[in-house]
Amino acid sequence: MKNFIKYLVVIGFVVLINQQSFAHCEIPCGIYDDELRVALLKEHFATIEKSMVQIEELQKSENVNYNQLVRWVMNKEDHANKVQEIVQQYFLNQRLNPLDSSSDKFTKYQLELTALHHLLVYSMKAKQTTDLMFIKKLNESLERFETSYFEGKHRHTEDGSHK
Repeated sequence: MKNFIKYLVVIGFVVLINQQSFAHCEIPCGIYDDELRVALLKEHFATIEKSMVQIEELQKSENVNYNQLVRWVMNKEDHANKVQEIVQQYFLNQRLNPLDSSSDKFTKYQLELTALHHLLVYSMKAKQTTDLMFIKKLNESLERFETSYFEGKHRHTEDGSHK
């Protein structure tokens, strides 16, 4: 019985350690990687796009494999939710600081806020449809956000240097 309890404790400990970490906590520890979050968003967009294509292909089949169809729909939904989580929990809650309209950076703030709002809306639309137009809109909105957000900031290049 003692060995059984020990095994349960060890298994519980392993399960707790292996829990997936999300975009980042809201504790201001100073460890941020904005570029990684942007790369993750792009990866989620690509996954949503692939899911949409697969859903359309499966629906055209004479004998629809509903199991696969449901799996692709769930995959699309999951990645759209991850987009929303990164935008909300990381960028809106932690990285974009509210500014007063009298601030000289208010126009930049509005542009970034609008681009992030578009990401939220288009990821919601991507859940509701298989229209690839929303992938294009997601990419365009992220490009607008990225251009403004990283303006004047040092960015990593593929070789590890800064630009």
